[in-house]
Amino acid sequence: MPDELELGPEETISEAQNLLDADRPFHAHEVLEAYWKACPEEERPLWRGLAQLAVGITHVRRGNEKGSQALFSRACAVLEAYQGPRHGLDVPGIVRGVRERQELRLR
Repeated sequence: MPDELELGPEETISEAQNLLDADRPFHAHEVLEAYWKACPEEERPLWRGLAQLAVGITHVRRGNEKGSQALFSRACAVLEAYQGPRHGLDVPGIVRGVRERQELRLR
């Protein structure tokens, strides 16, 4: 991703989702990270958590279950602070989905 990439929050989410749908989670992470570094200070934990989820998916794809679990746990710990939707994202629903995946993988 180019360093000069400048997207708004909804465009960032859309682009990251397109990349995830194309099975390019690391690139989705790059898009999310670019916004994380440029967004207002009070939103940085949200975007960092979303970027960590994308990296966690990257680790799943590479067979690094331990690394993915660590990133998913870290991301969820941050994202749990968001009780409602943000920028059209169901943040609590995302956290629930990730936690359910973690529980299934531990069985």
